[in-house]
Amino acid sequence: MRFVAFTVVIGGLISLSSHAQTIPQGDVNYDASIRVGKPLPAQPSNRPLVPPFQTPPAFLPDFFGTQAWLRAHGIYFLMATTNEFSGAVNKPTPGIVRYRRGASNSGQVSTILHINWDQLAGIPGFATHTVFTSRYGTTANRMFGDWLGHSTEIYGGGGNVVVHLVMAYGEENLLGGRLVLSGGRMSEMSDFSSSPLFCNFINNSLCGRPRAISDNDYVSRYPSGIWATRIRYRPSRYTYIQAGVYFPEKSMFSSAYNRSGFRFSGGSAVMGKSIPVEFGWEPMLGAKHKLAGHYKIGARLMTVPLADNFYDKNMRPLALTLKSANIHNRSWTAWLEIDQKIWAPRNSPSSTGTTVIGGFVINDKRVALRRWQAYLGFINRGFIRSRPKDALNFIGMYESIAAGVTATEAAYINTGAMSRLPNRATGLQTNAAVFEVNYQIQVTRGVAFAPDYEIFFNPNAQKNLRTAHVLGFKSTVQMF
Repeated sequence: MRFVAFTVVIGGLISLSSHAQTIPQGDVNYDASIRVGKPLPAQPSNRPLVPPFQTPPAFLPDFFGTQAWLRAHGIYFLMATTNEFSGAVNKPTPGIVRYRRGASNSGQVSTILHINWDQLAGIPGFATHTVFTSRYGTTANRMFGDWLGHSTEIYGGGGNVVVHLVMAYGEENLLGGRLVLSGGRMSEMSDFSSSPLFCNFINNSLCGRPRAISDNDYVSRYPSGIWATRIRYRPSRYTYIQAGVYFPEKSMFSSAYNRSGFRFSGGSAVMGKSIPVEFGWEPMLGAKHKLAGHYKIGARLMTVPLADNFYDKNMRPLALTLKSANIHNRSWTAWLEIDQKIWAPRNSPSSTGTTVIGGFVINDKRVALRRWQAYLGFINRGFIRSRPKDALNFIGMYESIAAGVTATEAAYINTGAMSRLPNRATGLQTNAAVFEVNYQIQVTRGVAFAPDYEIFFNPNAQKNLRTAHVLGFKSTVQMF
């Protein structure tokens, strides 16, 4: 709570500044998706070339000349703080002892180090990326019974330690950036199905990645990195195709196993791989080519052993036999994601305008919790003409629970075995919807404050839990 007070006080003190810049459009950890989201030059080079790193507007843009010196030598050091507060304003469903009305706070400090080794040491086309985080806090949705879409996307997943290594990998950029080869400790969902637009929102059903894509704990996502390799190629200026191989680890999100993120032994490696493939088209539409769009379609094959959500090893309902679940060594996920700027006002900064965002994710119904997820919304930057850096954001998300999960839970309920219900359920899980709206206020350069409202229909996909109304805010400070 001290950090909340500090952020609010500092925001108030510097709100008189007239040097406001664009609100940070997502977390600094989205550098990979930002870089792939920029078209190649009209006449790209054929030599190894490291694409430029992002330089987001910062509160301290050049601390005593340090940043200018570092960047002149190919070293980009970025640090940002994010704080999220949320609380349910209505009472939870009565009769369930574990739930109550309350609020929570969570936050993180992200530190990014990009090095252009071509510029620093003359190694053509080579760059490295290292990401650290420090996280703390919890999330309010657990108080009213929802365990599917966290009301704040930061909730202690980094292990609540001072320093947690998220990613550390190298990449070789060939053919003027058309071909990129990467390897090291990487996060799959930071490379695939990723967008810097997602974290204009707070709910964890979208911020970070659409939640259905990481439906099981063998899919690596921020803040956990695993050994991986990835190849990305641009066959044309506005298209790309990428594929990767990721080696999942048991307990990759467990503080007990890898609290600091520096455990590289692979002693917890799982027998299997996650193999995603994604194709993207990123046009600049409109008469003046100022309407940026991103269209991507992808799929993942996972060879990790996963339990069936309905059948036991003898292909009978496991809720009735109480035997071990049937195991599948092959499973899949597919996604379609779109964002398109549809309007840009005249005589206004290029960052202003309205962008529509939407997507659909579907999982292997045999092993999934979420059979599918859909989302649709918009981001309107410059909603108030005199405040061109502010943004009004809206998103609606719907999740459908896999039929096998629902049938298994129904069998447990019918036999009175409520204690056996999976997914922390206290009733039958079928479907859920979350709507979120927030208004981002650009306080000053690198500093933003966003009051937020969320409404949870069928929390935890249970119709026996009452609708929850959640109020909160997100504050960000891009320090360097």
